Amino acid sequence: MLKNPLYVYGPEDRYVPAKLNAGDFLLQKIWEHKEKVSMINGATDEKLTYGEIAQEAMNLALSLVKLGVRRGDVVAICSENRREYWSTVVGVICAGGVVTTINTIYTKDELKHVMDISKPKYVFCSPFSYKAQGKNFSTIQYIKKIIVFGEEKQKNTLSYNDLTIIGRGANSMLKENVNIDQFDAIEVMGQDDVAMILYSSGTTGLPKGVMITHLNILTACSSTMETPDFVSLTITPWYHTMGLISHLIGFVKGKKTIYLPKFDVEQYLQTVEKYKVSQLTVVPPVLIALCKTPSKHDVSSVMVVVSGAAPLHKETADGVFKRFPNAQAVLQGYGMTECTLAVAINVNPDKDSSVGQINSNTVVKIVHPETGKVLGPNQEGEICVKSAMIMKGYIGKRKQDDFDEEGFFKTGDIGYYDEDKYLYIVDRLKELIKYKAYQVAPAELEAVLLKHAGVRDSGVVGVPHPSAGEVPLAFVVVQPDSKVTEAELQQFVAERLSNPKHLRGGVRFVEAIPKSLTGKILRKDLRKMVKSTKSKL
Repeated sequence: MLKNPLYVYGPEDRYVPAKLNAGDFLLQKIWEHKEKVSMINGATDEKLTYGEIAQEAMNLALSLVKLGVRRGDVVAICSENRREYWSTVVGVICAGGVVTTINTIYTKDELKHVMDISKPKYVFCSPFSYKAQGKNFSTIQYIKKIIVFGEEKQKNTLSYNDLTIIGRGANSMLKENVNIDQFDAIEVMGQDDVAMILYSSGTTGLPKGVMITHLNILTACSSTMETPDFVSLTITPWYHTMGLISHLIGFVKGKKTIYLPKFDVEQYLQTVEKYKVSQLTVVPPVLIALCKTPSKHDVSSVMVVVSGAAPLHKETADGVFKRFPNAQAVLQGYGMTECTLAVAINVNPDKDSSVGQINSNTVVKIVHPETGKVLGPNQEGEICVKSAMIMKGYIGKRKQDDFDEEGFFKTGDIGYYDEDKYLYIVDRLKELIKYKAYQVAPAELEAVLLKHAGVRDSGVVGVPHPSAGEVPLAFVVVQPDSKVTEAELQQFVAERLSNPKHLRGGVRFVEAIPKSLTGKILRKDLRKMVKSTKSKL
């Protein structure tokens, strides 16, 4: 009945519609902006209006039902960022289907792993993805149909255009465009029915299937907070939660987005200048590349930089203001696929080491990892979150493994909040290095190493030690022409951090730190590198 004084509560400004149907809601909101330009391909200048997205989504939904898609059927999308993506997402949900998004560069084994989690009956893909994965798709027996984007015909596949565009002859499934006044999305039980199956990042293990409900999406898209009408530029893959959900939120508000299918520094900065981009939505590796590459392009239009998906070091954030002199803020937050994007976001430059205040309609508590005791301000523990945006659960896992008795999701992240209710992230619980009786956060050591002028990038893991349990080992990428040594870096860290955090495991110099496409360090790959190096010694 009374709020717990040790919990941190976000504001309450989200109100979802009585009809808990994400397809219906998104379609209506997109249609409200039908005359506006929604997306522009920065590489080709191709424009796409909200009206075109809505019309293709309705046409596609009707065609999918004719094909045999039924409520709860899983439909996969495997494509780079391109115009057909969003009408496919909305159309599948309107047809009662469940969208699952597939990383375009998966290996055969990685593809099989995620496909076996969600078991899609239908797959949409770009010509690029079909060329890369078509043979792999053909070996998966539960896939009924493959639909390919674009004009190019592919053997034993259906054409997206035949499902969405009228007047294409015998192959067309439509005689006329669907009228929105006569269209009704397939009925669902929005509080329980799954709208999307997304995949956890897999930085510490194999990706897990995350079930996102209609209610999760509606809540994420229903903030009443006013936001500036910025022109945004994005290269974040739309199959990733950050790209997927942030764009749906933008659609609801009628935002205009410039997108690029891939990242090239010169093309990116040229696009900023050409379209007078005011907001950049990026991941940290992109920011680092932008800040370290000389350019004569006019980037004075950039007002805000939004960084997500991985931690942003202070040195990188400081570099943003040098690269983009008119930028007023570098925003970063804290979120995850399981929370349908954001738990917290920071808009306060005076709290630059924090991930921000708790998102609206969200409750956070910090608990002792071993005892479960709820902790107060400035006490480190596991971050637990409760919200209508929290996933239904993982496919194939018991809910009680990941949620406590109060319904809080156990994030596996270590953090704390201060007296002003700002949240701070220390590290992943599973990634903490257990040195004797101490717990050492790899992220803290990485941040210190990046302060060294000779270090371009770093990644830290624990390695077994007979008496200490584990000791920190650093993988380091050096700057060009740097002569820095292992001993020098060990001394550099020792002068700045307490004894348990010293690099007793040593320093190994490598060409690159393995990272996900969104910039998260793949520590499981670093551990493999430790083992492979040992086997060669």
